Amino acid sequence: RLAAEAPPALLEVRGEIYLPLEHFGRLNEELSARGERPFANPRNAAAGSLRQKDPAVTASRSLRLWCHGIGAIEGPRFARHSEAMRSLAAAGLPVDPTAREVATLEEVIAYCEEWQRRRHEAGYAVDGVVVKVDPLADRDELGATAKAPRWALAYKFPAEERTTRVRRIAVHVGRSGKVSPFAFLEPVFVGGATVSLATLHNEDEVRRKDVREGDLVVVRRAGEVIPEIVAPVLSERPLDSVPWAFPQECPACGAQLVRPAGEADWRCPNRGGCPSQSLEGLFHFASRGAMDIRGLGYSTARALL
Repeated sequence: RLAAEAPPALLEVRGEIYLPLEHFGRLNEELSARGERPFANPRNAAAGSLRQKDPAVTASRSLRLWCHGIGAIEGPRFARHSEAMRSLAAAGLPVDPTAREVATLEEVIAYCEEWQRRRHEAGYAVDGVVVKVDPLADRDELGATAKAPRWALAYKFPAEERTTRVRRIAVHVGRSGKVSPFAFLEPVFVGGATVSLATLHNEDEVRRKDVREGDLVVVRRAGEVIPEIVAPVLSERPLDSVPWAFPQECPACGAQLVRPAGEADWRCPNRGGCPSQSLEGLFHFASRGAMDIRGLGYSTARALL
């Protein structure tokens, strides 16, 4: 029930569901006590809670909502986004009180820098600040591209970095035959998740960074998602360390790898007989963006092959 005196006949509120950090810690304690696997970070916990088949489980997870926009509406009209947000707050809906109206670009930059320093004070996991044009008429004039509005942007905070040790470097063969190096790491908690694998992209990138097995390395989660190695800590490198050499044979089928002229990636040419390419191809075929075959994950795909 809205607290508004004259509520609109139709109101579509847009927002984001989140899990407060204190409730995230409590939820993981409860899961661990029941012998269940805890969540890696609050984002995964919130998404997993929303996907529960039993709504009672979702209701028990202490999820919260911040309203950040209005979609369809019948009744009142607003000239500015800030007016619409004040209207939602007056109606009793949760609107983030840290949102601020500013007049200059310098104030925008100052606000972003302030919350970059205070990101851990929010009480929930944040990875940046959204900046929006306030007058709705200006938004209409600015329009949007196929992917994003021209009247808003996201200022992402720099990724958090930690150090850990490289246990081993290996390569993975994808469905197209592309061979990608990656590192097995001593598990480290960074960016809200425990990381034990990190991408090394390609041979040139390994050489440029000179990452070696046994190195102490700086790790971050690029875009708060993909773990990557930033650089080795050279002062901590073992004396018997040797540069890592890219393998010449496919680890899955033994075929001689090839690197086409002008390309950064090595490839396995055995398109029809490489088991890794077959597995990845079948997994991709069954994925949500392709045939959407539920239940056909890696384990089932291996059994089928």
